[in-house]
Amino acid sequence: MMKKFSYAVAILFLFLSGCGKDETKPSTPNPPNPPAGFFAKGGDVSWITEMEAAGKKFYTVAGTETEGMALLKTLGANTIRLRVWVNPASAWNKADDVVVKAIRAKGLGLKIMINFHYSDDWADPGKQTKPAAWSTLNFNDLNAALSAHTIDILNRLKTAGVSPDWVQVGNETNDGMLWPDGKASTNMANYAQLVTAGNDAVKSVFPSAKVIVHVSNGWDNSLFRWNIGGLLANSAKFDIVGMSLYPSFVAAGWASANQQCLANMNDMVSRYNKEVMVVEVGMPWEKGAESKSFLIDLISKTKSVGSGKGLGVLYWEPQCYNNWKGYTLGAFDNSGKPTVALEAFSD
Repeated sequence: MMKKFSYAVAILFLFLSGCGKDETKPSTPNPPNPPAGFFAKGGDVSWITEMEAAGKKFYTVAGTETEGMALLKTLGANTIRLRVWVNPASAWNKADDVVVKAIRAKGLGLKIMINFHYSDDWADPGKQTKPAAWSTLNFNDLNAALSAHTIDILNRLKTAGVSPDWVQVGNETNDGMLWPDGKASTNMANYAQLVTAGNDAVKSVFPSAKVIVHVSNGWDNSLFRWNIGGLLANSAKFDIVGMSLYPSFVAAGWASANQQCLANMNDMVSRYNKEVMVVEVGMPWEKGAESKSFLIDLISKTKSVGSGKGLGVLYWEPQCYNNWKGYTLGAFDNSGKPTVALEAFSD
């Protein structure tokens, strides 16, 4: 009798637990982490929804209007990178905007990288400004806020059925993040704790996603030894060393920049046993042929990194054109068509 009663209760529980389920829930997220040998090619297109809202359109070389991410895919892109701001003045790069773009990328079968700036606006080598809501927090609470923000955004993506393959904890953190608390030149240990807090937050939502620390000036090995070496000496946890490479900052030109970047990547692999990825590149849009040569060479060099640990090359906002927000390093011409630069991704 007791067994029959227990069995009946179990059946009733299963029936009731199935009732009320949302049949419109998102599809199962893409499995994180690309397969072995996957090489990321694509771009950060975080401006794309804002451009669309401003009436910008994108066209094939033949003149056919095409959605921007889909157009990049036809050119050989397989990866999209999206930045996240905490509480920006406008809705762009805030949680909802990021989710919209991520869903679109997933629908196209593109891999996704999420880039946390941990700021309300741009974070870069010259500024790492705390979000206004975090400005008065002590260091322990700052760590907690960073973790909570990271988990919140990633859970929103998870709910939407999106699983990023890579997550950046900070953007171009040459001298740390969340200044002054996490400024590396004054407190490397704090910087390392913030990176670890971000790493642990990422892994709590997406255990297989790879965490990136992103430093600019990929040709500057001394900067990377100081930054990455300092993090690891302070027990920071992360998976990949990310780099920016803008050849216009190297007087000797792009060939020299690429060669120095390759040496730097191989040093990061051999010295710290870290994978490497070039997560930002850009050249003047009107130098399309030169940019194509630069990209082909950089992709080849990154693929040649020791132990297969060179993971990809991403262009920064390639879809920008007609001096959008004063940015002229995109890879589209003033009519909204891709230049020959992006042919480098089709190889």
